[in-house]
Amino acid sequence: QVQLVESGGGLVLTGESLRLSCVASEPISDYYAVAWFRQAPGKERERVSCIRGSDGRTTYEDSVKDRFSISRGEAKNTVYLQMDNLAVEETEVYYCATDVAPCWGTADDFGTWGQGNKVTVSS
Repeated sequence: QVQLVESGGGLVLTGESLRLSCVASEPISDYYAVAWFRQAPGKERERVSCIRGSDGRTTYEDSVKDRFSISRGEAKNTVYLQMDNLAVEETEVYYCATDVAPCWGTADDFGTWGQGNKVTVSS
């Protein structure tokens, strides 16, 4: 089974940027979607963005639509999430996930997850 490893999180100030990386242990099939989720303590995991394997179509949660950008690397085993103009309330653990799932799916639709990467935005 493919394994996912996230990196790129850390501490930034309000308005700054981060780029998260999600590296898979093998090339991700075009049948699979890759999504980024985030979760704050005590809250449900929320889908932030997704990229569809078959055609590269992307989706975004409304609050990040003009600030975040999801993309795939050329090697087909890496997906990035560029996050610009970060806000304090976006201090959460960010996860990447993959599965033969629709990009509008919930966390329950994705069966393979990375370990999570903490993003802290400070004022």
